Amino acid sequence: MSIYANSTARFDRTARALTEDELRKVAPSIFAMTAHESRSDRFAPIPTIEVLRGLMAEGFMPVGAKQSTARDENKRDFTKHMLRLRRLDDDKNYAVGDTVCEILLKNANDGTSAYDLMAGLFRIRCLNSLVAQTGTIDSVKVRHSGDVMGKVIDGTYRVLNEAQKALAAPADWSSVTMNRDEREIFAEAAHVIRFGDAEGNVDTAIKPEQLLIPRRYDDRADDLWTTFNVAQENVIRGGLRAWTRDANNRPRRTSTRAVNGIDQDVKLNKALWVLAERMAQLKGVNSLAA
Repeated sequence: MSIYANSTARFDRTARALTEDELRKVAPSIFAMTAHESRSDRFAPIPTIEVLRGLMAEGFMPVGAKQSTARDENKRDFTKHMLRLRRLDDDKNYAVGDTVCEILLKNANDGTSAYDLMAGLFRIRCLNSLVAQTGTIDSVKVRHSGDVMGKVIDGTYRVLNEAQKALAAPADWSSVTMNRDEREIFAEAAHVIRFGDAEGNVDTAIKPEQLLIPRRYDDRADDLWTTFNVAQENVIRGGLRAWTRDANNRPRRTSTRAVNGIDQDVKLNKALWVLAERMAQLKGVNSLAA
C-alpha cells in the first residue's frame, strides 16, 4: 500500500482520516507502546499512535500510511513506518495541478529510525488522491532518549511553520526561466543524486538528459518548478530505459526501478529539493525566506 495514493486521501471533499483499524492493518508498528527487546533501558520508545492522536486533536489527519518490511519477523510490530497527514477542515477547493502541503511522520521503536517529522509538498495529479511528491522540506529528528514528548511537540510546530513558507516555491520557481545549459546542469546533478555512489561515481546506462523528459504534456516547460518536478518524478517513479551489455557483450535492455523504500525516498526527495532551492537562489529567488 503506497503512502502517496490512498482511497481516503481524495481532494474532492470526500477525503477522510484512516481509522485506527485501517492503520493497524497497513502499519501495525504504529501502535507499539514499548521498545523492541533488543533496545537498552536508555532507549525511550515514542508511541506513534499517541503522537498521532495529539496531532489529530490539532486537525492533522492520517490519509496514508506504510511500513517497511522487517527482515526479522520478530521486529514486525516495532519497525519503521511513515504516516501522511493533512488538514481536512480547511475548506479549501483543490484543482488538478495544485500543490498541497502535508506532514510526513516517520518513526520506529526497534532502533532503525529516530522520530522524524517532515513537511512534504505534493502536486495533485487527479482529485481521486493521486499525487506526486515534489519535495521533503524541513525535518525535525527526536532521539529516543531524554524529554521525548516535549521535543516532539516543539518540533511539530517548527516544521508546520516552515512548511507554510515552502508553499511559495511553486509560484516563485515557476517564474524562473532556465536555459538549456542550466537544465542540463540540473539534470546532471540529479543524475548523481540518484545513481552516484558514496564518492559520486555513476555507473549506469541511464543518461542525465533522460531525467528531463516529461511524462505528460503539461510538463513541457523550461521553468525551474517544472524542471524540478519532471526530474523528481523520473528519479522516484523509475521506468527509465536504456541499452547496455552483459558479461558476454550481448546487448541487454535495462530499466530503473521505482523508489519504494522509506529512507531512500526521503533522502532523494530532500536532496532534490535542496538542489532546486540552490538553483533558485543562484537565479535570485529564495522561496523559504521568512
